[in-house]
This record gives sequence, C-alpha cells and structure tokens, in this order.
Amino acid sequence: MFEAFEALEARVRANLDGFERRAAPPAEGLRGAAVTVCVLEGREPYLIVIKRAPRGRNAGQWALPGGRLDDGEEPVRGALRELAEETGITGVRVAGLLDDFVTDSGFVITPVVAFGGDQRAVPDPREVASVHEVPLERLLAPGVPRWRGPLLQMPLGPAILVHAPTGAILWQFAEVCLRGREQRVFDVAQPAWTRR
Repeated sequence: MFEAFEALEARVRANLDGFERRAAPPAEGLRGAAVTVCVLEGREPYLIVIKRAPRGRNAGQWALPGGRLDDGEEPVRGALRELAEETGITGVRVAGLLDDFVTDSGFVITPVVAFGGDQRAVPDPREVASVHEVPLERLLAPGVPRWRGPLLQMPLGPAILVHAPTGAILWQFAEVCLRGREQRVFDVAQPAWTRR
C-alpha cells in the first residue's frame, strides 16, 4: 500500500531529483517523441496506459499517452499536449524526466513523469481504442517485469502485456521513481513488431 498521494508525489520528485537523467545525443535521422507517465489519484494511485486505435502508427499496441513532437516543440510541452489530446487529462504537475529511449524505428522518446490528482481519462477514438488504469502496486508485483529470452515483458493486467519501448519506460519508472534505485533501460530489446 502506498502513502498518501501528496507524500507519494513528494517521494517520486525526490527520487527524480537524485537521478542523473540521460538524454540521447543528437543524431542524424532521429525524430523526437515524448510520452507521459501520468500518475492519478483513485482508491489507490494508478497510472494510465492506452491501447492504440486499430489504424495509424503502432495500431493496436499498448502505449503511454504520447507521440511525435511538432517542429521545435520541447519534450515536456509535447508530452502534455499529447496527454490532453489522447485522454483529455490536463493540469498535471510535472515531477521530472526519465532517460530518453531510442527506438529501433528512429524515434527518441522522452518520458515525462507527471501527477494529475483525481481525474478520469476520456479516450480520443481517433487515436486511442481504450484507456486502462494500472495500480502502481502492479509495477512492483512479483514477476514484473519478466523476461522471455532477450525480451522484457510487463504483465500489467489480465489482458495487458507491455513490451519495449513502453515496457522499458515503465520498468525504469518503477525502479527509479517508486523504488529509488538507479536503472538504465537504453539496451532493452524491442520486439520486431514494435518497429513499425
């Protein structure tokens, strides 16, 4: 069981303040993207994951709210814009950033950790098939993550099995933000089907 929501937010902020985040070095051909690890207040604290709409980029995949950055857009601004567009959640408080994750498909994803209080997500059906609440306790459960050969899997619910890059970001969030440990995930392998 977690402490009160305000105390949890303070602990996560302290853990991120003590974490030396690694930004990906600029490289030719890489495109910027950002996601929000959005922690919300309910009966117990939870974060949201989305299932992408069955059309478009990454169709049907589990993801964090986020997407490609607009030209000249900073990652935090882009992550919060995408969060609002895809889920209707606004007014969140940014706690900090995790390491950039460079995908096999040529994106540099910047994960933004944010707290949003007691809000409910409303999916934009053009981009999001569904939104799912994942209790933070689930990220710390035995068997999370698990490994299938070189591939990381985050079993987050009866029908929610998340792989890298999203799974890697959630693993780093659990270790750095919730457990206060240093964990790097830049070398976590992606399944071939996530490279679209």
